[in-house]
Amino acid sequence: MGPEAMRVAGIQQTLAQFGVSVNDLGNLAGPPNPWLPPVDGYRHLPEVQAWNQAVHDAVYGSLSGGRLPILLGGDHCLAIGSISAVARHCRDQGLTLRVLWLDAHADFNTMGTTPTGNIHGMPVAILRGMGPVELTSIGGRTPAIDAGTVRQIGIRSVDVDEKRLVHEDGMEVFDMRNIDEHGMRKVMRKALEGVDEGTHLHVSFDVDFLDPMIAPGGRDDGAGRPDLSGGPVGHGDDRGQRPARLARRHGAQPGQGPRQPDRRGGDRPHRLDVRQEHAAAPQGHTRGLIWT
Repeated sequence: MGPEAMRVAGIQQTLAQFGVSVNDLGNLAGPPNPWLPPVDGYRHLPEVQAWNQAVHDAVYGSLSGGRLPILLGGDHCLAIGSISAVARHCRDQGLTLRVLWLDAHADFNTMGTTPTGNIHGMPVAILRGMGPVELTSIGGRTPAIDAGTVRQIGIRSVDVDEKRLVHEDGMEVFDMRNIDEHGMRKVMRKALEGVDEGTHLHVSFDVDFLDPMIAPGGRDDGAGRPDLSGGPVGHGDDRGQRPARLARRHGAQPGQGPRQPDRRGGDRPHRLDVRQEHAAAPQGHTRGLIWT
């Protein structure tokens, strides 16, 4: 059911309890998953481009109208569209963008490093201008974001060549070892250093960041095995509370929501945008939602 299950469960009413006006603007639509092998290093590039353009236009329109977008659903490749839109909005408004990327994976592969061609392993690299022009140019500027924009948190599964690219790009990464040694509260404080009234905060969250005892539907380790080394249970609240307080203070944007495994073997995530988007998304059958 994807986002329809969230509607039935009363997500709109739950959000409204925080004292905000919530508008369900319906589902986004896009091409179905063709289930084809990679072409020139990328799987389903035309479909991924179409979905990301739809996400970009919806998120940018929401921000331009003074609303707070929350996106639920779609695999993590759709962060290309959502973050490109937020970056474009920040350029319009003269704001500094800070992205918190909560994920088990760095998602910094390129055509030359990907073992699969799946674009859901490439969104951060594409946002940094490393990828096909159909995706790097969606937000009107290449690269869509600067090197110091993203703080990656909870990373624990990175390909060897991908790790080299992350280091070369100078991205700040707080991996699971860092969290284990210093605790989530200290990591979050470090990741949020410099955030002020002139900063727009965007949170992009993949449920495989969490300990599988909390969220057993996270992504596997890349070889079809469950990834059992999630973020520590005891620090769960620290991840959300600090960004939430900043969101109220700075008008920040929570970004991507949880993911579920599709019974057919793909990812079937949800996303939240305060709109609801229908994402039969490009990498696996995906349905999502957007709100404002």
